[in-house]
Amino acid sequence: MLDAANWTTRLGELARQARVPGAVLGIWAGGQEIVAACGVLNRATRVRVSTDSVFQVGSITKLWTATMIMQLIDAGLLSLDTTVAQALPGLRLGSPDLADQVTVAHLLTHTSGIDGDIFTDTGRGDDCLARYVGLLDRASSAFPPGGAYSYCNSGWVLLGRMIEVLDGRSWDDSLAERLCTPLELAQTVTLPEEAILHRAAVGHRRGGARVRVWGLPRSVGPAGLITAAPRDLLAFARFHLDGGLTPDGKRLLSEASVTAMQQPRTAIPDFASPGAAIGLSWRVDRWDGRAIIGHDGDTVGQSAYLRMDPQTRVAACLLTNSGQSGSLYRAVFTEVFGSLAGVRMPPCPQPAVQDAGVPGLGRFAGRYERASRRLDVSVCDGGLHVTLTPTGELATLSDAQPLDLSLYPADASGLNFVCRIHADQPWNPLSFGVLADGVPYVFLGGRITPRVG
Repeated sequence: MLDAANWTTRLGELARQARVPGAVLGIWAGGQEIVAACGVLNRATRVRVSTDSVFQVGSITKLWTATMIMQLIDAGLLSLDTTVAQALPGLRLGSPDLADQVTVAHLLTHTSGIDGDIFTDTGRGDDCLARYVGLLDRASSAFPPGGAYSYCNSGWVLLGRMIEVLDGRSWDDSLAERLCTPLELAQTVTLPEEAILHRAAVGHRRGGARVRVWGLPRSVGPAGLITAAPRDLLAFARFHLDGGLTPDGKRLLSEASVTAMQQPRTAIPDFASPGAAIGLSWRVDRWDGRAIIGHDGDTVGQSAYLRMDPQTRVAACLLTNSGQSGSLYRAVFTEVFGSLAGVRMPPCPQPAVQDAGVPGLGRFAGRYERASRRLDVSVCDGGLHVTLTPTGELATLSDAQPLDLSLYPADASGLNFVCRIHADQPWNPLSFGVLADGVPYVFLGGRITPRVG
C-alpha cells in the first residue's frame, strides 16, 4: 500500500539535500495513486507547494504532441512516411530544402538532422507556429535525414503545425479537444494567463535566485509548453499504460499506436545509458534489463521527469522548480522504482581511474557549434577543457553565462568523457565522434554539435 505521508517526508528530505526549492512527486502503483509535495513555489513569496500545484513539464509536452500525431495516423490523415512537404505544402526546410526528405518518423525520433534548438519568438497570436515554421528555411542540418540521433525541438513545432493544419485550429485548442477534455485534465494548460489561475511554480537558479523569465515562447509550444499538476500527468501516463483508453473505457488512441510509440526505433548513442533508444517520442531505457519508458523536460529554471514500467504498471512523475534537480531525480526514482517495481536505475557515469591517460587529445580541440550553443574544446595542463556558451534566443531566455568545464576520461575508449558544473551534481556524459561525411562532432545533452571552421 502506498504511504503518502512516508513519501512526503522522504521527498522533503531529499529535496533539501539537493537544494531544490520545491517539488511534487506523483506515484501510481498497484491501482493506487498518491501525490507528495514539499518546499515553496517561489522563494520570493514563500508560497508553499501543494499537491495540486502546477509546474512546467517542458519537453514531456512532446509525448502529448506525439499522441495527437498518432491519432491523426489512426484516422488515416497522416502516416509515418508522410514528408514535411506533403503535410505542409510550400514550406521550405533548410538550404538545400529537405522538406521532401524529412518524414513524420524522422521528427518523432529526433533523426531529421535539422538544427533543433531554435527558440525564435514569433508572438502570442494563434499564427505563431505558422510563422515559426516559415522561418525554418534558414535552418542548417548536421546530417542527412535518418543519419543519426540528435535531440530536435524545432521538429516538434513542425509536428504541431501539421496538427493545426489538419485540425483547422491552434495546437493549444487541439490539445484541449483531443486529450485534456476527454481525459478530464482540468489542470493542464499551455499559456501563462491560464497557469496563474492555479497554484503555479516559478523557476529558480542554483542558489535559490528566482528566474526573470517565467516560460518559453508560445511558438515552441508543441515542443515544451505544457504546465500541469502531478495528478494530470499521472492520468496521461495511465492512459498510455491502459492502451489508449480513458478511465471510462473510451478509446482515444489505437492499441497498435500506443505499442508503436513505446517500441525502440533508433539507438541513443549515450554511453552512460547502455541500450537506450528512442521510440515514437518515448525514450526507452534499460533498468536491470527491463524496458522503462519516459521523458524529461527542462524550461527556464524548472525541470520535470516522467517514468513508467509497463511490466509492473508503475508510473511516477517528479516536478521541480529548479533547473538543477538531476541529483534529486536520481535519488527519488531510485527509491520509487526500487521499492515498487523492483528495478534499479543504472549508475551515474564516473571518471575513470586517475592515471587513465588519453593520447592525442589535440585532435578534439576546436570550435563546435549549432543553434543556441557553442562549445570550444581545448587542451590545457594535459587535459581537455570545454567552454559552453549559450547563443541566440536561448541565451536571452535563460540568461545563462558561459561555463568552463574540465573533461575527465570515462573509460578506455579515448572518446568518452564526463563533466559536471558542481561537485554535488551527477556527472554528465560527453562523447566525441565523426559523422558519415567526416565532420567531427561532440555529443552532449543528447545533441550532436559539429565542429566548424
